[in-house]
Amino acid sequence: MHRFTLRLADLATTWFAVSPIHEAALSLRMWTHPGVYHLQTRAFEQLSPTFERLDSRLLLSLVAENRFVPDFLTPRPTSPSPEFRSEIATVRAFPPEQLRAELEQTFLSHGQPLPAALAAGLARPERLLARIADTLEEYWEVCLAPTWWPQARAVLEADLVYRARLLAHHGAAALFADLDHRLHWENGVLSISRNWTDGDVETPVDGRGLVLCPTFFVRGAITMISNDRAPQISYPARGQAGLAGRGTPVPPQAVAALVGAPKARLLALLAEPASTTDLAFRLGVTPGAVSQHLSVLAATGLVTRARHGRSVLYRRSPLGDELTGAGTN
Repeated sequence: MHRFTLRLADLATTWFAVSPIHEAALSLRMWTHPGVYHLQTRAFEQLSPTFERLDSRLLLSLVAENRFVPDFLTPRPTSPSPEFRSEIATVRAFPPEQLRAELEQTFLSHGQPLPAALAAGLARPERLLARIADTLEEYWEVCLAPTWWPQARAVLEADLVYRARLLAHHGAAALFADLDHRLHWENGVLSISRNWTDGDVETPVDGRGLVLCPTFFVRGAITMISNDRAPQISYPARGQAGLAGRGTPVPPQAVAALVGAPKARLLALLAEPASTTDLAFRLGVTPGAVSQHLSVLAATGLVTRARHGRSVLYRRSPLGDELTGAGTN
C-alpha cells in the first residue's frame, strides 16, 4: 500500500495533467504486451509497419516483463498541458550517472536481468541516455503524433473536464473514489494498492502538489516505482472505447426527426465531453461539418462548451439530456 498524506493546502494544490510523454513511454507496453490494453489494439496494429522501421529493439527493451517502465521516462508534468518537446527535454536532462540505478530499480529489483540493449550501453551512460531520448522522440514524431495523438488527447482532455465537474459537484472524496478502484480516500490520506513493494510506503505531499494523469495504458491506478519521486498518480482514462473504432449510439427517431440525423447522432455521442476532432473521427466526417452542427446545438442550448488547453470540449446540456431521454429516470 502506498499512502499519500494530504493536508488541506495539499488538497487545494492537487491538479490534473495530460502528458504526451507519459503516453509515449507507457504505450511501449502495446508492443511488448499485446492484448493487455485491447481498446488500443486496432490503432496500434495500423502503426506497426512504421514502428518496425524504428530502433524497436531499444524501445522494447525499456519495458520490463511486468510492464514496468523506468521512472525517468515519465517525468512529472509541470503544467496541465505540457508539450512533448519540453517533456523530452526533461528526459534528456536526466543525470547520466543515475541511469544505472534507475534501470536496475526497474529490472533487477524485480528479479529480471537488464536487457542486453541497455546493459551494453551503460559503459557510456550519457550516450545511452541520448540514444533513448532520440529513439523515443522519433517514435513520437512518426508513430503517435501524426494521427493517434490528436484523437487521444481529445479523450484525455474530456476526462479532465469530467473530473473537474465531479469535484465541483461532489467533492474530493467522490473524485478519488471515481478515479479507480485501487484508490481509497480517508481522513486526509489517499491510499493506492501497489504490488511491487513489500510493506507500506508513506509519502507526505508537503506542499509539492499531487499530480493526477489519465492514460490509456494502465489497467488500474499506479504511481512511480521509486518512493523518492514527487507525488503523482496515473489512472485509466474514461472514454477509451471511443478511440477503439468509429461508432455512435443510435439516436431516438423522434429526435432525428426534430433536429436532423447528423445533430441527433452528435447529441447521442455527447453524454461525455468530446472535441470536434474526436467527434469527426467517430462519425467519419470532416471536423468542419461537425463544427457547423455543434454551433447550432450550442446556440439552441442543447450542448455546452468548456475549454481545456487548446481544445474546446462539448457536452450535452441538461436540456439536451431531456430531449434525448437521458434526463428521465
